[in-house]
Amino acid sequence: MLVVITGSNRGIGLELVRQFLKRGDTVHALCRRSSTELDQLSPSRSLAILQGIDVSAPDVAHKVLNHLGDSPIDILVQNAGILEREAALAPSLESLRDQLEVNAIGPIMLTLGLLPRLREGSKVTFVTSRMGSIGDNGSGGYYGYRMSKCALNAGAVSLARDLAPRGIAVGIVHPGYVQTAMTAHHGDIVPAAAAKQIIERIDGLSMERSGRFFHANGAELPW
Repeated sequence: MLVVITGSNRGIGLELVRQFLKRGDTVHALCRRSSTELDQLSPSRSLAILQGIDVSAPDVAHKVLNHLGDSPIDILVQNAGILEREAALAPSLESLRDQLEVNAIGPIMLTLGLLPRLREGSKVTFVTSRMGSIGDNGSGGYYGYRMSKCALNAGAVSLARDLAPRGIAVGIVHPGYVQTAMTAHHGDIVPAAAAKQIIERIDGLSMERSGRFFHANGAELPW
C-alpha cells in the first residue's frame, strides 16, 4: 500500500513511518525539515522523504502531487500540528491564527488538493485531539489548540460526508496523551504505542465508522 504521512520527522509521525515500513508498505514522509531519525530510515527503498512541506502553505498540494506523480494514495495520515503555550486568558491573535492554519485549515485544504490521487477504498485519517471536544472540556485554557482541533474535527466530518459517495473513508483519531516534544515528553504512552494503536484504527476504518471520533485505543469519544 502507498501511505502518505505529514509531520513525519519526529514523534508520532516518525513512529508511523517506522511501523508502516516494517509491515511492508511504501511510505512518503512529508515534513518541513527531516531529522536524523527519519534520515536513518531513508536507505529503505520503500521510503521517500519530501521536505519543505508546510501544510498551511497555499502551494503545498501542488508540491505533493508533483512528488507523487501518478501514484494513487491508499492511506493519507494528516498528522502535522502545533501546540503553542498561551498566557491564561491572554492568547495572542497571531498564536490563534497560526494554530488554526496549521492544525485545521491546512490539513483540510491539503486533503482536498490531493483528491486526484484518492480513489474508492482510500482512507484519510486525521490525528486530532480530544482537546477539540466541546463536551470533554473540563479545564479550559489552550484556546488556540482547542479551537483549531475542534475546527479540524468539524471539517473532517464534512469530508466524511462528502467523500462517502466516492467510497473514501475518513478517520478522526485522538492518539492519547503521548510523550512527545509537543507535550514536553510528559504523557501516558510512548509514540511507538500510540502509532501502533492509530494504525489499528486505520486498518479497522470502514465506511460505517467514517466521520466518527475515536480514541486510538478504540473508544468512541464525545464531540
